[in-house]
Amino acid sequence: MENDKSAGKSAGPQSAGRQTRWSARQLAIMAIFIALGALFGFIPIPIFPPAASFGITYDPANVPAMLGGFAYGAGAGSIIGILSAVVHGLLVGDIVGTCMNIVAVVGFVVPAALICRKSRSNVRLIVALVVGSLVSVALIIPANLIVWPNFYGIPFDVTLTFVVPLMLPFNLLKVLLNSILSFILYKSLHKLLER
Repeated sequence: MENDKSAGKSAGPQSAGRQTRWSARQLAIMAIFIALGALFGFIPIPIFPPAASFGITYDPANVPAMLGGFAYGAGAGSIIGILSAVVHGLLVGDIVGTCMNIVAVVGFVVPAALICRKSRSNVRLIVALVVGSLVSVALIIPANLIVWPNFYGIPFDVTLTFVVPLMLPFNLLKVLLNSILSFILYKSLHKLLER
C-alpha cells in the first residue's frame, strides 16, 4: 500500500500535535469545512424505503469534520464537527438532534484522527475509519435509547423494537458511506489541505 510520507511529515498542527495553533490558511479551511458540514445537513438522501425509514435519511455532514481531523488533528476535526452540528441545529431549531449529531461526529472523528496522527498511509486510514465508525455507532445507539424515551416520550420497550432493527443498520450504513467519501476525498485533497 502507498505510504504518504509527504502527508505524514507536513508542517503544521496535523503533525502529531507538534503545534497547538493553526495557521490563518488552516483556520480558513476549517471555517469552510464548518459551513460545508452545516450545509450538507440540508441535503437528505433517502437510503431506506420511505415506509420503513420513518424519515431517516443520510447526509454527508460528518465528512468535512473527518477531512479536518485527518489534515489538522483531532481537535480541529472536533471543532469542525461540533460547530457544523450547532450551526445546523440553530437553523432548524433542533437541540436534541444537535446533541445526537455531536455525539456521532466526535465519536467518528476523534479516534480516527488520533490513529492517523503520525502516519496517513492507506492501511492506517482504513483502520482509523473502521475504528471511528465502530466508536460512533457504539455511542449513538445507546444515545438513541436514552433520547427517544426521555425527549420524545416513546416507551423504552417500543424504542428497543426499532433502535436495533432500524437504527443500527442505518448508522452502520451511514458511517460506511462517510468513511468511503472521507477516504476518497482525503486522498485527493491531502496535498492541498496540508501544504
